[in-house]
Amino acid sequence: MSRIGKLPVEITDGVECSIQDGNVISVKGKQGERTLSVDASLNVAVEEGQVLVTRKSEAKNVKALHGLYRALIQNLVTGVSEGFQIQLEVIGVGYRANVNNNTLELSVGYSHPFYFVPPPEVELDVDTKSSKNPRVIVKGIDKDLVGQVAAKIRSIRPPEPYKGKGIRYVNEQVRKKAGKSAGK
Repeated sequence: MSRIGKLPVEITDGVECSIQDGNVISVKGKQGERTLSVDASLNVAVEEGQVLVTRKSEAKNVKALHGLYRALIQNLVTGVSEGFQIQLEVIGVGYRANVNNNTLELSVGYSHPFYFVPPPEVELDVDTKSSKNPRVIVKGIDKDLVGQVAAKIRSIRPPEPYKGKGIRYVNEQVRKKAGKSAGK
């Protein structure tokens, strides 16, 4: 039995779950609404404030899907009730970040600024007051999409190993290398 798959997904207050057409689960909450089509080899049921995922057979690939779909349903419930957010820190002398009309403008050491337009489901914000380095906050109800947008922003200028300049996740540890003078 899958240790993750056998756990029920608790439906929090203010969240409504319904199942349509057999294996399509629809979740609605204060942040928005999401749907997920579950594989046909799994059964999904909503009972007593919980979503239960069970499998129809003991095949190896079905066992692998059991925990996956349970985690995806948990992410749906968490996303529509609380939402997800990832913070990125822009570190470097003269490095700046601004948001205008939900378009992120980054000045990160290149000869020109970068403009990043996120998908409509994702909201961007810049916090310059909480720390000395500007922080880009990526928010949304889809965990996959929030992570993908954050990774794409980070890839514009990933942290370099000598001085640590670049865009990194908050609390990310960057291993620094010794420079040329340390080898003598």
